[in-house]
This record gives sequence, C-alpha cells and structure tokens, in this order.
Amino acid sequence: MGYVFVLIVGLFAGTIAGVVGTGSSIMLMPVLVYQFGPKQAVPIMAVAAVMANFSRILAWWRDVDWRACAAYSVTGIPAAALGARTLLALPSHAVDVAIGVFLIAMVPVRHWLARHQLKANLLHMMIGGAVIGYLTGIVASTGPLSVPLFLFYGLTKGAFLATEAASSLGLYLSKSVTFERFGALTADVAFKGLIAGASLMAGAFIAKRFVLHLKPEAFRLIMDGIMLAAGVALLWSAMAS
Repeated sequence: MGYVFVLIVGLFAGTIAGVVGTGSSIMLMPVLVYQFGPKQAVPIMAVAAVMANFSRILAWWRDVDWRACAAYSVTGIPAAALGARTLLALPSHAVDVAIGVFLIAMVPVRHWLARHQLKANLLHMMIGGAVIGYLTGIVASTGPLSVPLFLFYGLTKGAFLATEAASSLGLYLSKSVTFERFGALTADVAFKGLIAGASLMAGAFIAKRFVLHLKPEAFRLIMDGIMLAAGVALLWSAMAS
C-alpha cells in the first residue's frame, strides 16, 4: 500500500509540476520521508527528479533555450555534487529540519523576488546555477528559486518548462552520481526512485494540455500552499522523531 500511495501522490505531483514548472519534489518529499526515512528519501527523489525533468524535456523538446541551459548547468552541475556531498555528512534529523525550514522560507523569498522586476542575462544564469545547484544538492527541491530565475531571463510557457527541466536534469544527474559514489544510492533506493519517477513522468504528459490555461494568480497560490504544507509536514516529522 505504501508504494501505491507514492504512485498516487507522484501522479498528482507530476501533473501539477508539469503545469507550473516545479512542485513535484515539494509535494512528494514528505511522503517519501514518511515511507522510507529522510536519508533514503533524498536520493530516491533525486532519481525521480531525473525522470520527471526528462519527461518535461520530451513534452516540450522544440522549445528548449540551450544557451540559457548551458550557462546555468556549467556552474550548477559541480555545485550540485558538492551540495549532495554536504548532505551525506548531515544527520537525518537535521535533513528533515533543513528541508522543512527551507520550503517555508521560500514563500516570502518568492514574493520578494516577484515584487522586484529583475531581468536576468547569461551571467546571472551562471551565478544562479552555482547557488541553486549547491542548494539542490542539499534539499529536495529549489524550484521556488529556479523558477523566478528562468522567468526573469524572459522564458514563458513551453520554453520556460523545457529549459528549466533541461537545466535541472544535469543538476539531478550530478546529485544522483554523487549519491551512488558515496554509497547512498543502492539498487533498492534506485528501484524506489524509478517507481516514484514513473508516476511523475506520467503526470508531466497529462499536464501539457493545461499549461496554456493556468492563470498567474493560480500559480502563486498553488506554489505557496504546496511549500507551506510540505514544510510544516517535514518539521512535524522531525519533531515527532
């Protein structure tokens, strides 16, 4: 029944993420922590995120901005590996608390970024890739940070979804390889990641038909609700353990 629950939440999370560009890790992470514990949940989510981002690339292949993707990835990939190595040195309780606090804190940070009409160029993409890449190695999702960066670069709808997914794919691959190298990504963990990832992939293709109809106000409300709920759930898990 645990795997069925993961699949159901993953399908829903993949659909939402396929519409708004992020959120699958935020929604699925508390379920994975509950089912498998925080130390397994993060590498499981890394595998699932690789599959989820790959499916969004397939859905929007023709719209990828490869210049922005390259600028973001050249610094983000090594930074994600460094962040993943940092994560493995942290105790499980600290992982729960760190992810929970991060998700809740991203709500006001996202609103602050939205109020400042910032414009991003390729240099900003490289700097953002380094910072967000390192954080991606530590926490399950940094979508609330990466989404504004790609939007400020000028990408919208399919181009935004495809380019953000292509850029994130490299980071999560780097994170997964680091986990495997240091023994955190075992065959059992990889299998669980494949199960979670399969549901996220299905959701991404379901979502494609809804992308053009989502209003910006709905996007903001969905993301705020998802981050607050997931953050509170993880903090509650940390206090209860």
